[in-house]
Amino acid sequence: MAEITDGAQVFLRAFSDPEIVARYTDGPRRFVPGLDGLHRMTAVVLGEQAPAQAKVLVLGAGGGLELSALAEAHPSWSFVGVDPSAQMLRLAERTLGSRMGRVELIEGYIDDAPAGPFDAATCLLTLHFLSAPERLRTVRAIHQRLRPGAPFVAAHSCLPQEPAQRALWLDRYAAYAVASGVDAEQAKTMRKTVEAGVNMLSPEQDEAILRDGGFHDASRFFAAFTWQGWIGHA
Repeated sequence: MAEITDGAQVFLRAFSDPEIVARYTDGPRRFVPGLDGLHRMTAVVLGEQAPAQAKVLVLGAGGGLELSALAEAHPSWSFVGVDPSAQMLRLAERTLGSRMGRVELIEGYIDDAPAGPFDAATCLLTLHFLSAPERLRTVRAIHQRLRPGAPFVAAHSCLPQEPAQRALWLDRYAAYAVASGVDAEQAKTMRKTVEAGVNMLSPEQDEAILRDGGFHDASRFFAAFTWQGWIGHA
């Protein structure tokens, strides 16, 4: 099992709550600026190198938002989606609808994913739940499952580590949620939960992990407040 930080367990337990899962599809867009654009950009940068009939690994696939976006953008691709929450995988099935014919869903972590080789991979809004050593191990395991030259997109939350800058960016995280319609008290609570429990590294540390994990050409293509995304090739 993946080594998940104690605070991140709060989020994982929430992803098993049927009421929270039922509301999930609206939630990320209120906390992640440009989420739909991130999904479209992911489809674009993966498509630069992936073949027409690509088989794609999606780690952290629960909810099905990125699976649905990628399946719509590339109708000839097939997917393996992996997530530790059975409830979130059931939501992914509902989100995908008729596109489920091109998707295999697996409950578990990266070690439960098939060996591949895959033509591309993604890990969106997920790696910040892992400790730094486990994050590196996971990135290496993804790399091992890819064909040489296959693209990988990772996107998650990261922050400067200097205390004043860290506080500023967390404030912006909460303020964006309020501007997107989240109740102010709920946003304040989420800010505290994220600060205490999500293992956010600096952008430089995140990029170093990707490079150490085998993606030596990793470069950033997405940035929106605390959220950043990278593209690299195996």
